[in-house]
Amino acid sequence: MTERLDATSAVALLNALAQPTRLEVFRLLTRYRPHGLAAGDIGRLLAVAHNTLSSHLSALEQVGLLVSRREGRHIIFAAQPHRSDALLAFLADACCTQVPRDCPPVADPAFPSRKDVTEVDRPLHVLVVCTGNSARSIMAEAVLNREGLGRIKAWSAGSRPQEAPHRLALGLLAELGYEISGYRSKSWDEFLGPDAPDLDLVITVCDDAADDACPTFPGVPMRVHWGLDDPAQAVGPQEAQRAVFLKSYRELTSRVSAFVNLPFETMSIVDLERLLHEIGKMDGATRKSLEMAA
Repeated sequence: MTERLDATSAVALLNALAQPTRLEVFRLLTRYRPHGLAAGDIGRLLAVAHNTLSSHLSALEQVGLLVSRREGRHIIFAAQPHRSDALLAFLADACCTQVPRDCPPVADPAFPSRKDVTEVDRPLHVLVVCTGNSARSIMAEAVLNREGLGRIKAWSAGSRPQEAPHRLALGLLAELGYEISGYRSKSWDEFLGPDAPDLDLVITVCDDAADDACPTFPGVPMRVHWGLDDPAQAVGPQEAQRAVFLKSYRELTSRVSAFVNLPFETMSIVDLERLLHEIGKMDGATRKSLEMAA
């Protein structure tokens, strides 16, 4: 049953969520419920410095939107969706609309645990494609492989690959704790030959790569478009360019975190493809991405 709030509690929840980083923290942890994430992983996925993140986590925990516990050297945080349900119910009560459906109960919600790497016979094989294979697709490959926790194996490629990945893309990934030594810009032709890995899903992240020129990869049952603006086109001072890469990284991590928390192993191709198209419409989507997902 949905918790009932009074006006004072509702104001406290609204105040806690009325800040962009805190709102994104809660949305991210809602995708990872009930397992939660370590504070370091939250900071990496949102590209937020530790000292800044700590104050936001504390503000959310104080109003009951998050709970935490220590696990070894890590502090694990998990979303408490019944609190946001209660807020929605409080707001809806004024206009007599239907009370939001409760989220399924979580066993012992005060003690969330992180997801572990899963051993599977064969992970989902994903290829991320853009034009230059220097920025968006490289970052998406890195995040998919790390967040997939053994359930996903990702590669990236481009239609007209650059000589090397963009220095700001690699620099940002390294700063956030990703291993970057093996990344290179490569042609999608490497995934068309007889020795190429069997692919399950192709994700295009730039509009040019989503055009008809994109080849038909052998045996691929799904192809979706997550169109995002190219951060490599940013000009101006170094800090301004880095800010564009940060924005692109955050847009990618929001999509990847939504994807990896789907039970895709047990979903039909039709249902999974539909949800992946919906993910492509998240904040930052290009006009073409919205049109293709319609």
